[in-house]
Amino acid sequence: MEVLEGGRIVDEDAVIARVRAGEPEAYAELVRAFTGVALRAARALGAGADVEDVVQQSFFKAYCNLGRFKDGSAFRPWLLKIVANETRNTVRSAGRQRSVLGREAAMVEAEPLIPESADPAAAAIEIERRAELLDAVERLSEEHRLVVTYRYLLEMDEAETAQALGWPRGTVKSRLNRALRKLGELLPRAAQGAASVPAQRSRKGGDEHGRATR
Repeated sequence: MEVLEGGRIVDEDAVIARVRAGEPEAYAELVRAFTGVALRAARALGAGADVEDVVQQSFFKAYCNLGRFKDGSAFRPWLLKIVANETRNTVRSAGRQRSVLGREAAMVEAEPLIPESADPAAAAIEIERRAELLDAVERLSEEHRLVVTYRYLLEMDEAETAQALGWPRGTVKSRLNRALRKLGELLPRAAQGAASVPAQRSRKGGDEHGRATR
């Protein structure tokens, strides 16, 4: 399976076959290709200052378990499942809670930066909305945080999310729906803003219709 990761095309199946055939140095191609997304995942899941150690340990565990990797499967969700487990173990052993700042760093990397030419007022609103979203995500249950992080922060599709989390696809869909509903409850201003758009358009249409009939 060929995928584009880190700006390069990687033939995962070919690389894994080379490693299994006794060419361990080929594994470096997978490390280079997937380090970026592994770091984003570890940060988003709360690894904090241990993010690099978590990712290094995850790649090491993935290498040691390549014999159990199913041929033809996608490497990224399989790796990110290991990253999630390693992050969870690290956070629990350190007795820390997930960090909103860490999640913010992950979101900044995952989303386009606000251009310098952007209107300062609009940029300030965007930053405020992002902070509100991060705070709301932080208040979700663990399973809801996970599914939102993988689907939207790491931009994984439904099948990849299911593989990474070890859940059936139906579970991913139902938990994502519940998570989004909960986010809607936690973000009243965002919901009100979205609701006001149709109303504003309706009023605008009515004004135009009134002007047309006068």
